[in-house]
Amino acid sequence: MLMRRFVLAVAALAAFAGMPVHADTPGVTESEIKIGATFPFSGPASPLSNTGKGLIAYVRSINDHGGVNGRKINLVTYDDAYSPPKAVEQTRKLIEGDEVALLFSPLGTPGLSATVKYVNGKKVPHLFVVSGATKFANFTDFPMTTTGLPSYNTEGKIYAKYITRTAPDAKIAILYQNDDLGRDFVAAFKEALRADFDRKVVASPYEVTEPTIESHVVSLKASGAQAFVIAGTPKFTAQAIKKASEIGWSPLTIINYVSSSVSATILPAGPDKAVGVIAATVTKDPNDKRWADDPGMKWYRQHFEKYLPGSDIGDNNYLFGTQQGQILEQVLKQCGNDLSRENILKQARSIKGLVLPTLMPGIAINTGPSNSMAYTQLQLQRWTGSSWEQFGNVLSADQNQSAPERP
Repeated sequence: MLMRRFVLAVAALAAFAGMPVHADTPGVTESEIKIGATFPFSGPASPLSNTGKGLIAYVRSINDHGGVNGRKINLVTYDDAYSPPKAVEQTRKLIEGDEVALLFSPLGTPGLSATVKYVNGKKVPHLFVVSGATKFANFTDFPMTTTGLPSYNTEGKIYAKYITRTAPDAKIAILYQNDDLGRDFVAAFKEALRADFDRKVVASPYEVTEPTIESHVVSLKASGAQAFVIAGTPKFTAQAIKKASEIGWSPLTIINYVSSSVSATILPAGPDKAVGVIAATVTKDPNDKRWADDPGMKWYRQHFEKYLPGSDIGDNNYLFGTQQGQILEQVLKQCGNDLSRENILKQARSIKGLVLPTLMPGIAINTGPSNSMAYTQLQLQRWTGSSWEQFGNVLSADQNQSAPERP
């Protein structure tokens, strides 16, 4: 007991004197901080791993400029192949083998579902994980976790309200990934439509192990639905858009944010086949001429050319990963010289009005005691055949009971 009091007293004095407070934090030295993440560099969701590549590139740029507060970032990343058992193995390796100070931006609802209790049990900061699964934003269950995507619940409710406003009598077909990602969207529609859900909605789940989901699309067309919501990852979303076009089905089609990348989804589906598709976003489209002279996008194009040469700038996953890196940079800046895990978590939940250069106008990052999500605002947009065109107002999580304006 006396020793514990002594350690606490030393930490308090160090903080008071402006000395480093990280003696007990694994992965932190005077010159670096070690951070870990897992991404699906292989497997059925591999296009999403470009988020990880965007993060890696931005961290490299941070280190080229001397790091943050004089420390370089040692970012350790592993491939989990979008497989829960592999995610468990690699996450344990990061925490127990590599002894990282924190986990930042691990991606994928299945893998995160398999590891979140373990990470929280180890009391390792689990920051801005790339999943919108609603459960990860629950402070009570997961006090060490913050999320890097708008919640699927919020996104789903916005889509449900949009459909009921623009096509109030439409029957709705939902094709969803059979995990927390897809199930959260279905639950959001149930909450939004209430007693009308069973009458208006037909839902079809798919597994990520399926080579194709074309048969699901054919069945959903046969239901007579006039609206089609796809809640999944890019590979399957592209297949669904393409198949719907091939069989002559032209419903009001909405896809989720994680599948809104032009390069990862729209181009594989066929830009002409995706005309009219609607999605929500938080980011500008790098290839949209609307942003040709935008200072933020000018910066991004210069950064991309230097740190991601030869990559496809039209892939929004790279851009999102870059923004993840900027959030990491902000958290570490706010930490100052106190890199205790307690302060790292505190600062992750103390971001106020952070506007990144590639965010949609009107969208800012705010976290706090009652919100662990980086993004609580969304902008609707429609694919024209060559670019995304935004419409309506920026929608906030606390406004999701109000339908967006009809374009």
